[in-house]
Amino acid sequence: MKFKHDEKLEIRKVNILSGIALLSGVAESFFLYIMSSYIKESFGGANIGIFYLVSYAVVLVALLNLHKIIKKIGKSDFLYLALISKILAIGVLTFVSPGALGLAAVMVYIVCLNMELVGLDMILESYSSDKMSGRIRGKFLTAISFGILLGPIFSTTILVEYGYCGIFLIIFILNSAILLAEVTMIKKVNHCFKGKIGVGHVLRKVFKRPDILRIFYIAFILDFFYALMLIYVPIYLINLGISWKEIGLIFTIMLLPFVFIQYPVGILADKKLGEKEMLIGAIFLMGCSTAAMYFIVSKEIFAWALLLFLSRVGAAMIEILRDSYFYKRIDARDVDLINVFRTSSSVAYILGALASAILLFLFPLKAIFILVAVVVFSALIPAFKLEDNQAGPKN
Repeated sequence: MKFKHDEKLEIRKVNILSGIALLSGVAESFFLYIMSSYIKESFGGANIGIFYLVSYAVVLVALLNLHKIIKKIGKSDFLYLALISKILAIGVLTFVSPGALGLAAVMVYIVCLNMELVGLDMILESYSSDKMSGRIRGKFLTAISFGILLGPIFSTTILVEYGYCGIFLIIFILNSAILLAEVTMIKKVNHCFKGKIGVGHVLRKVFKRPDILRIFYIAFILDFFYALMLIYVPIYLINLGISWKEIGLIFTIMLLPFVFIQYPVGILADKKLGEKEMLIGAIFLMGCSTAAMYFIVSKEIFAWALLLFLSRVGAAMIEILRDSYFYKRIDARDVDLINVFRTSSSVAYILGALASAILLFLFPLKAIFILVAVVVFSALIPAFKLEDNQAGPKN
């Protein structure tokens, strides 16, 4: 089935957005891998899954209604609003100790971060074309990933030397630079959205598109993987007796696939193979490597680096392929579909928090790896049923 969309490819603006994505990746990387530790300290040892459940419930409600805001203020102004709110939240975190106020600021930061990423998504789609979707998305994700790659070693080192305050100050400076870049380099982007805006209407629209539903489920399992691995792997490794410095090294190795394989995989999806077959292989690899972590009790850094690296090879492939597939089936006018597609992260965090809370009440922490592996393998069913996007001409 062919899809005809209104497209206006603007490579210069795509490159500008990729540069902004690089800065965003650096900014987020400084908080990404110490976040669960900060939240756990603020909670005083209570189950941190509760915090994630509440935070991503707010994100979910916001995303389901986001198209209403976009229709009123447009994509660019929405992006600025999300980023300014995020900067204010990180400003609060810079001056307070872990506790209730810090948790509230982290929640605002998480919500605004998700809104910012959706805003960048929508603007990028405004400058993209279907035949180059894999390459454009691959470049964009690679830029974010290269920025994130800098995080584990630097953030853990700064945490040891200067505490959370040092981390938050750097994030504040980086986000301020991102805001300046966005205001000066991204002109107003029309929201291009004239459809009905009720949540019920949007969901009915999604359910009429089987392949959108299938790629949404694949996006969900990837975000479920990210959610639980991001929350519990640092805690599990600390419990094993691995130091923050060693964890920083492990995570740096783990993130290498996102830098080196996403753009080439995007090219393959555009020119050679389409997305379907590569998605199936990536899901299988990610599921097997995650399940294997359950059986590793060693403190050996190499063993953990290898398994986490292999799991991220699968994750990096799924991330670019899910985006490439989805954006080939919609265009910039489908603001409502983009918003629903990006709810996969909040749905994953909500269900992940509920499932992990129940699981950890009954089983040890490492049981998380089996739970994640089972959920990942379940995505093979919709992956096999996808209608493949045919690769385009070699241009």
